[in-house]
Amino acid sequence: MKVAAAKYRIGRPASFAAFASRQRALLQAVAAQGARIAVLPEYLSLELGATFEPPIASDLARSLAAIQIHREAWLALFSGIARDTGMLVAAGTFLFDVGGGRHRNRCDLFTPDGGHAWQDKLQLTGFEQRAGIIEAGDALKVFEFDGLRFGVAVCYDSEFPLPVRAQYEAGARLLLVPSCTDTEAGATRVRVGCLARALENRCFVAQAVTAGEAAWSPALDVNTGEAALFAPMDVGFPADGVLACTRGDEDWAIAGLDPAALEASRDAAQVANDRDWRGQSAPLLATARVERLD
Repeated sequence: MKVAAAKYRIGRPASFAAFASRQRALLQAVAAQGARIAVLPEYLSLELGATFEPPIASDLARSLAAIQIHREAWLALFSGIARDTGMLVAAGTFLFDVGGGRHRNRCDLFTPDGGHAWQDKLQLTGFEQRAGIIEAGDALKVFEFDGLRFGVAVCYDSEFPLPVRAQYEAGARLLLVPSCTDTEAGATRVRVGCLARALENRCFVAQAVTAGEAAWSPALDVNTGEAALFAPMDVGFPADGVLACTRGDEDWAIAGLDPAALEASRDAAQVANDRDWRGQSAPLLATARVERLD
């Protein structure tokens, strides 16, 4: 199964129609390369803030309120693209109004047969907490497509091992990570989180990123990082765990993933962190003992 993760250069669409036209072109292009799953980046919906006047686009609260008018069109757009391309589309995230002026950072998933599901971001960053209008999700999910179980960890969520471990134990062998980072340090944290989750769970990880600058947006101002697909650093996979990574102006990182080979490779593994995970619960590891160096 080919999986594609986007390096999405933030634009300034003049209308929802212009935004939709770009999404169709990008996703049709990667479908033509044989992709069955395509992942777009976190905060994708905030690009729609550019369709409003500068006082709205430059204010997070006002822009989130304004883009809600596009919610139904957003759902119809990506549902139609999934149907027309035959791909499962993880449509980045939409900051969805859940009432009372609160929003959830929601990754919508669309299947070719018209299915729709979502995973909300669970761990809020400092920026999201300070905004005061974004709240965390309350459900951790695992999905299935073409016989493959997968989970979603929205950006910061990928830096926390236990929820992803719960997704792995529910059968997920692929983790989709829509992300958006504005510093080299932030990009490194998410990338290291993705590599760590691939290592400890013996699974594949697909990370999509935003790129470029959007001075008009308080959330999309600067964007850093490369899209990539990761695997365990073990027998049968690249030594650095990187299956594919964007460079320069490339729009997509694409790799063919073989879940059956992943499972079979465990028998020849140099280490199997997923198998040995429970060793952390051994009584002698439950509490660290402080000793003096005399």
